[in-house]
Amino acid sequence: MTTARSAFRCLLGDQEIALDAFDGQQTLLDFLRLNQGLTGTKEGCAEGDCGACTVLLGRTENNQLHYQPVNACIIPLGTVDSTQVLTVEHLADPQPHPVQLEMANAHGSQCGFCTPGFVMSLAALHYACDSNDFTVGRETINDALAGNLCRCTGYGPIITAAEQALVQPIPDHCRSLQALGIQTLNKWASDDTYLQTNNAANIFAAPTSLADLTELMQALPEAQLIAGATDVGLWITKQHRRFDSMIYLGQVAELKQIHRNDQEVQIGAALTLAQSLETLQDLAPDLGTLLHRFGSRQVRAQATLGGNIANGSPIGDLAPALIALDATLHLVGPNGERTLALEDFFIDYGHQDRAAGEIIRMIGVPTQGHKYFHCWKVSKRFDQDISAVCGAFNLQLDNGIITSARIAFGGMAGTVQRAHQCESALVGKSADGSALDSGAKALAQDFSPITDARASADYRMHAARGLLERYLGTISNKAPDLLYPANAAPVLSAHG
Repeated sequence: MTTARSAFRCLLGDQEIALDAFDGQQTLLDFLRLNQGLTGTKEGCAEGDCGACTVLLGRTENNQLHYQPVNACIIPLGTVDSTQVLTVEHLADPQPHPVQLEMANAHGSQCGFCTPGFVMSLAALHYACDSNDFTVGRETINDALAGNLCRCTGYGPIITAAEQALVQPIPDHCRSLQALGIQTLNKWASDDTYLQTNNAANIFAAPTSLADLTELMQALPEAQLIAGATDVGLWITKQHRRFDSMIYLGQVAELKQIHRNDQEVQIGAALTLAQSLETLQDLAPDLGTLLHRFGSRQVRAQATLGGNIANGSPIGDLAPALIALDATLHLVGPNGERTLALEDFFIDYGHQDRAAGEIIRMIGVPTQGHKYFHCWKVSKRFDQDISAVCGAFNLQLDNGIITSARIAFGGMAGTVQRAHQCESALVGKSADGSALDSGAKALAQDFSPITDARASADYRMHAARGLLERYLGTISNKAPDLLYPANAAPVLSAHG
């Protein structure tokens, strides 16, 4: 078993932080501002939307240090144990970073409140350009800034500043920070310990193995499990909830692996969406486009594949797509391991088929049968918005005739759900517009959507019918042009 360590540690810029007593549920943002006096990082929304709190989080992989921009406002402090954190102050010491200089030269700041977040997102892209050796275009910059909101300057000067800064070399002091990060994080990784602290406020544990996780869950059966904390973080900041104990899954090695064979790809539940992106996109290119609109780069760097599923949200975007792809869940708990179809995991609103002490270990997706797979989400904004409706379609054809169908929707019921009646209505028909009427009528038997702040019930039904029409048109080469280009997929890798 790995040895438990009671002291929290991180590398804050070039300073090693060691805390024997700390609140693991305090947000990283509050720690930086209130405890460390690093007030350049701002609180805007406190829910991971505006990007004013963006910092860089450095983690090592294969002896390399990769920086990702993250929203410090919703990250519990305990989850950054054994990482390096960079803030806007670190970029300017002892001289301003090229992004900071070019933002000033291009007048890319007006009120200035959001500016540190923009600087950090562009600094992350600057590091990524150096490690990945690719030319930065407008689309890459737009993708990097999708999680940063500015209400007064406008994005033109900011993008101009980015174009000027990203062709400049990384400053020596930033390379020194990176080198120190590699040295320190590798030293910590070699000591084979994990964080488990007990204090008057709460218990926080971050196990690194499945064996240690199992033991902790048995000892703390009521503990709140977190991975990316992109949802639980809002419980802390918006609902002011506190937990007696919290267990972080993001360091468990067995939950961060990818296994492949001829029939299936198995993706570890604790892999972030950024880390899962290339694997999912290789299975079905539409998943890349969907993930491009999934939160922001900051959210994708923290949110996990398993967390998105375990959350059970009826408007979660990945679940409809994975159900249409015939995905399965591999769960592990006190009674051993079991596998079930993803569609069977969602029982009712807020109720999933997960026994006490059981966790999702990995998600399995077949490697074949996706030739006619497509998925789309309908939302009020293109970037970083919650869906009103998300539809995923996967038909099998024989000489143009539909032989089987898997269709799933989010936003149409209390859970993500398959459209069984619609599927039955399509089987045996020609895969063109002639199948639309019968399929659309069947949708009314599958779903009775609600009206809420995002859309009316009537709008949702019309949107679902429209997505079915688009799908049939797409596979028969008769679909109208998309409002957004089909190649609007993430241009940055998991480390970019």
